[in-house]
Amino acid sequence: MNLASQSGEAGCNQLLFANFNQDNTSLAVGTKSGYKFFSLSSVDKLEQIYECSKYMDIVNVQQWGVKFDAILFFAAYCSLADTEDVCIVERLFSSSLVAIVSLKAPRKLKVCHFKKGTEICNYSYSNTILAVKLNRQRLIVCLEESLYIHNIRDMKVLHTIRETPPNPLGLCALSISNDNCYLAYPGSATIGEVQVFDTVNLRAANMIPAHDSPLAALAFDASGSKLATASEKGTVIRVFSIPEGQKLFEFRRGMKRCVSICSLAFSMEGLFLSASSNTETVHIFKLETLRERPQEEPTTWTGYFGRALMASTSYLPAQMSDMFNQGRAFATVRLPFSGHKNICALAIIQKIPRLLVAAADGYLYMYNLDPQDGGECTLMKQHKLDGTVDSANEILEPAPLDRPLIAQGYSAVVIKGYSEDQGAAGGIGVEEDMSCLRLDEENEQPPMTLETD
Repeated sequence: MNLASQSGEAGCNQLLFANFNQDNTSLAVGTKSGYKFFSLSSVDKLEQIYECSKYMDIVNVQQWGVKFDAILFFAAYCSLADTEDVCIVERLFSSSLVAIVSLKAPRKLKVCHFKKGTEICNYSYSNTILAVKLNRQRLIVCLEESLYIHNIRDMKVLHTIRETPPNPLGLCALSISNDNCYLAYPGSATIGEVQVFDTVNLRAANMIPAHDSPLAALAFDASGSKLATASEKGTVIRVFSIPEGQKLFEFRRGMKRCVSICSLAFSMEGLFLSASSNTETVHIFKLETLRERPQEEPTTWTGYFGRALMASTSYLPAQMSDMFNQGRAFATVRLPFSGHKNICALAIIQKIPRLLVAAADGYLYMYNLDPQDGGECTLMKQHKLDGTVDSANEILEPAPLDRPLIAQGYSAVVIKGYSEDQGAAGGIGVEEDMSCLRLDEENEQPPMTLETD
């Protein structure tokens, strides 16, 4: 959720960005002063596990006893300039690898080891970076009319998709699966075509005519075998098989009004799909076929009428038949606001399914989801995204012994390069770091350590 272009409308003026990591175990927040990571292991407490702030880090350098002369101060200040106005901050699962973009340098991507406070590399692009996506194999940088595919092991540019249809919102989705490592992005600016690209074999996989209107949201499930789509109309959500492009499910979000879909998100096991919008309602759909649904005998005349109506859909015109066969929401959430941009996630926290909503009003909302009966979800907690505790939402549990990590106050010197054929300027900071991006280390989850000599 990038709020850089509309932060003035947000309820929290400091908030510029919020997003969940790939397995919904942590939340990244970008602000005007830096960025933070929060653990999502508990409902009662939003535990801050890391904070990077320019002013805090320069003070920390002094506290560490570093000889802090004017030259060192200036170097530290310059190296930390990009930690202000963070409009994109993406973490790779629960590892130390983080990708950062600042409003002060919107064309520059920094890849860092945040626990060590070291910069691994940086790249500069020809236009503003609108989105960054990560998985264990690839890093994707989305510009308005191009996409760059990096190898995450050495950060080299493997492929560039040029002259894509205008994509001013940076809409794209990257599967987190190693077996189905696909990228999806709009194939048209006027209709809802989805281009599916194989990022391992670096070739186009399919083009899916998903909607009549331009696309508004895309999301892969964890296996990379399903893709959910929504258009600017916002009334219908569709799910397609990947890479075949066969329509598997079609859900109706509503009929009364067209809305702006803010986000789509699958649960990790792929059974549920959530859709949030600029209204106060979040819809949760259950991905089950008619054969999988338990058949209940109707007990009222309306029930018998409904069954007869469904049986007659094969004789109706295609458009009416499709409308009757569209699935309805299995569960809903009533948010305490409307009109704010937001992003949602479905996660298991303390062994219970939850819907999480991070919103531009500066709060994270946590709801319980009944996986059996659905219905309206219950709000359990709301937390401020700046990490402070509301007096009305105060937690009386003792704080854990582990303390939040504090970022180091200076970065490694970066040696810049340029690749004219790929169109991205930058590269690995230290020569040895090219072989230090380990993806098979067992000390972190997922396995990722970045070492510097």
